[in-house]
Amino acid sequence: MTVQTWELRAAFAAALSRMYGTEVPAYTTLVEVSTAVNRDCATDGRLGSLDRVTAERHGAIRVGSPAELADVANLFAAFGMYPVGFYNLREAASPVPVVSTAFRPIDAEELDCNPFRVFTSMLATEDARFFSPDLRDRVQRFLGQRQLFDPALIAQARRIAADGCPDGDAEDFVHRCTAAFALSRTPIDKAWYDELSAVSAVAADIAGVATTHINHLTPRVLDIDELYRRMTARGITMIDAIQGPPATDGPPVLLRQTSFRALAEPRTFRNPDGTVFDGSLRVRFGEVEARGVALTRAGRERYDTAMTDQEHWDRYFPGTDIEMAAQGLAYYRGGDPTKPVVYEDFLPASAAGIFRSNLDRDAEPAAADDHTDYSLDWMAGAISHHIHDPYDLYEKAAS
Repeated sequence: MTVQTWELRAAFAAALSRMYGTEVPAYTTLVEVSTAVNRDCATDGRLGSLDRVTAERHGAIRVGSPAELADVANLFAAFGMYPVGFYNLREAASPVPVVSTAFRPIDAEELDCNPFRVFTSMLATEDARFFSPDLRDRVQRFLGQRQLFDPALIAQARRIAADGCPDGDAEDFVHRCTAAFALSRTPIDKAWYDELSAVSAVAADIAGVATTHINHLTPRVLDIDELYRRMTARGITMIDAIQGPPATDGPPVLLRQTSFRALAEPRTFRNPDGTVFDGSLRVRFGEVEARGVALTRAGRERYDTAMTDQEHWDRYFPGTDIEMAAQGLAYYRGGDPTKPVVYEDFLPASAAGIFRSNLDRDAEPAAADDHTDYSLDWMAGAISHHIHDPYDLYEKAAS
């Protein structure tokens, strides 16, 4: 007998959540408050049942090279999570030297069973605006010498993706996959980490250490404004604003996100002379999200314009799902405005805003030309996996 893919995915999400809660205790508080807000909110279930919303998580990880990203793709495929979309955070208002995709279920039934997603960023080492030729070569050499995942684990993941996971193997497989994302306690080379931090704190978090780790786990909440108020009342410092569209009386669209500020975590460092000392890093945070209806391409174009004029949001978007459906702005199952298709993906501006809000300073790209070929097609070739177009998936879900 084999385990159903969604059950394996649910076990993986739960195991990561338990581990992250021990590493970042404030995350547990965030989950508790999110659960309480969801319980207290009236919901008609149109954007997902209360059980689904409360169990929902997305994670975020960062890797350094196409080879590491390919391993991630093969690992997540065992859990029925496939790359969807391409995000270039280098072009955000607050630039981050990464390109990203999101691994998630792509079928409506699988999403309803367990919608675990992992937003995965890869360091853009070829971008001369961030990395000089010398630093690029040294970063790539460092990345080439490390091994994030046991090759035997990746081989097992490929077999499971093809043939399913036998019942007797599931628990150990989930345990080993989870352990691959645990925070390392190996001393960090302080000089190397500081050199990368001068480029970007995200670059240091990726290539300044020998392993990868969960950067944040994100519960879903029905009322993110109420969540923000309750977390603040508990004395937890939140970032300055909720990222994404404003709160309105009309249908919620796309994605709103916020987080508590990254907390100083104890880490061990190594000096050039080999001596080891205790210090701290502030790179991991607790994010929370509220999801709305997925917008069509026309709706997304209108959204991008509306975001530059948020005070007059109602000039761009109508106040009811009926009008949204009639104007072709959002996806509804069978065209029925009582059945919105949930937005399952991410917003690059919001992701960059969350990253930036939790950093001490911006990355400062040098005045150099960008001759890189980072793109959806490039990434698909680099990881040998088809990268799904989210609009195609929403069209299918709405049909």
